[in-house]
Amino acid sequence: MSIVSSTGIGSGIDINSLVTQLVAADGQPALNAIQRQEDSVNTRLSGIGSLKSALSDFQTAVNKLKDGNLFKTHKAASADESILKVAAGAGSVAGSYALEVTQLAKAQKSISAEFASSAATVGTGSLTIATTAGVSFNVTVGSSNNTLTGIRDAINNASGNTSVTASIVNVDNSTGTGTISKLVLTAKNSGLANAFTVTGSDDDGNNTDTSGLSQVFSSNLSAQATAADAIIKVDGQTATRSTNSITDVVQGLTLDLKSAQVGTKVNVDVSLDNEAINKTLTSFVTAYNKLHTTAKDLGKYGGGSSGSSSGNGALIGDATLRYVNSQIRQDSTNPVSSATGNYNSLAMIGVKIDKDGVMSLDSTQLNTALSASLQSVSDVFSSSDGVATRLYSKLDNLLQSGGPLDSQQTSLKKQLSTLGDRRADVQIRLDNLQKTLQKQFTAMDVTVGKFKSTGSFLSNWINNL
Repeated sequence: MSIVSSTGIGSGIDINSLVTQLVAADGQPALNAIQRQEDSVNTRLSGIGSLKSALSDFQTAVNKLKDGNLFKTHKAASADESILKVAAGAGSVAGSYALEVTQLAKAQKSISAEFASSAATVGTGSLTIATTAGVSFNVTVGSSNNTLTGIRDAINNASGNTSVTASIVNVDNSTGTGTISKLVLTAKNSGLANAFTVTGSDDDGNNTDTSGLSQVFSSNLSAQATAADAIIKVDGQTATRSTNSITDVVQGLTLDLKSAQVGTKVNVDVSLDNEAINKTLTSFVTAYNKLHTTAKDLGKYGGGSSGSSSGNGALIGDATLRYVNSQIRQDSTNPVSSATGNYNSLAMIGVKIDKDGVMSLDSTQLNTALSASLQSVSDVFSSSDGVATRLYSKLDNLLQSGGPLDSQQTSLKKQLSTLGDRRADVQIRLDNLQKTLQKQFTAMDVTVGKFKSTGSFLSNWINNL
């Protein structure tokens, strides 16, 4: 059967090409229909993803407004930051204070006498380091750690040491003829309560001399810095604290003391942080408009989300999209029944939506409302029926697992799976059709080849008579 091949040597027909074209002609309509449906489903899936993203961004902006803390945000200013800096935090209230820093808190620092080097042997025995507040720990010094370095490390690594840091400085000796080492003990915290003493037992039998381990007892240490408490006056009232960062004198304020200036009063003003409120509301407006634009593009007739002049939005005619548009706008514009005072809607405090659905913020009107009735403005957003309260609840329902958008995505993904199965079924049918046609055309080609061979034989035989 050498006269037959896939190129149709017997018949002269390109069998492979013919079969491929016939199979394609048979299957293309079905495959094209499936592709169109897959494209439509994928477009809707992408549209729902875009809508969920915009809703999530809007929910993040709404969340910053729903608990009312934003409207308790204050800022503080110090008239002289070289003396003290101030920061307002939770619980701060508007007010003005005159502060005087008469003394800064200091941490105790004590230093030993001279040693030949950090490897010099000091002595053995035990150390007890105790603070004024009664916190203490013990250090055992033996033959393995009786050098200056060994004692430093033993103190720093001692169990229960929360009060002292040990270090070594290498400096000129008293005559300026060489370098010596000294042990430095520094309190980890400032204030009188954290002042410390070093006592113990010297194995040489004398705890008061200047040899052996007693060289690092308090009696032989020099004071480089004496522990002290911070002392301030607030409107003439004295407050004493162990640290220079004070958080419990003026409610909600952190006072960072920088220098003591006896007799100098520094004015500290605490006021509502209108700038922070305006910034947060601007983010809210931006997120709302992003959601509005996204929803408008997704539902647009004759124009896709890309802004092209042809094609419809990915979710044109979608009931959930219409619901989202309707509910978000209603919850944003309806009056707030739980608001107190003179303001009960976004429009009254300067947040308005125009005829095209675009939201804007009038900062001047907002600041006027904040000055007139801070609680009323807060209620507009965060009360039981506040705009942010009801919006967050609505958004949470839309975005939750099993919610309308999640259910749509699940349904569309199932459709894609079904379409994939249909595509596979069509392909199986086409594969079988190709095999059948290949077999039929090959048989035809064989037959034609035989006829040609017989014809050639007869022609030659006749010509030879």
